[in-house]
Amino acid sequence: MAERANGVTMRGKPLTLVGNEVKAGEKAPDFELVDNGLGRVKLSAYAGKVVVIVSVPSLDTPVCDLETRRFNQEAGNLGENVAVLAVSMDLPFAQKRWCGAAGVSHVTTLSDHLEASFGLAYGLLIKELRLLARAVIVIDSSGKVSYIELVKEIGDEPNYEAALEAVKKCAAG
Repeated sequence: MAERANGVTMRGKPLTLVGNEVKAGEKAPDFELVDNGLGRVKLSAYAGKVVVIVSVPSLDTPVCDLETRRFNQEAGNLGENVAVLAVSMDLPFAQKRWCGAAGVSHVTTLSDHLEASFGLAYGLLIKELRLLARAVIVIDSSGKVSYIELVKEIGDEPNYEAALEAVKKCAAG
């Protein structure tokens, strides 16, 4: 499996990313995650939609909480042909609890805790922590990655405006 040393940092400390790095223009690799009801969900279930994947280390941390709430707020205005998925290594029970407490209803939380299927397919699994790196991926309705931002420092937020612009472009075209 491919490894990228110094793929991201946490408080300035370099961390290794494991898996195949995905780039804009490539076909989005499929993956299988667990939803809040313990059902299995694949990316292919969203075929024909624009998909926004918000990859976060843990919903129970301040930046991940803030980011996912922001995408939930924005998702309400993106239309029915856009699916926003928040993916983390958190257990489905923790994700469900967090969604209830945060009032999140426009974002679907999915867990990668079982097999790291998403993390490995997108090169976002942090080797030292077995958590996901912070990233935003936009997949167009034909299944191609149109935008990807890997946030270098885990404690930083993504560029919301750039991600939302990419989503709107995909939804319009």
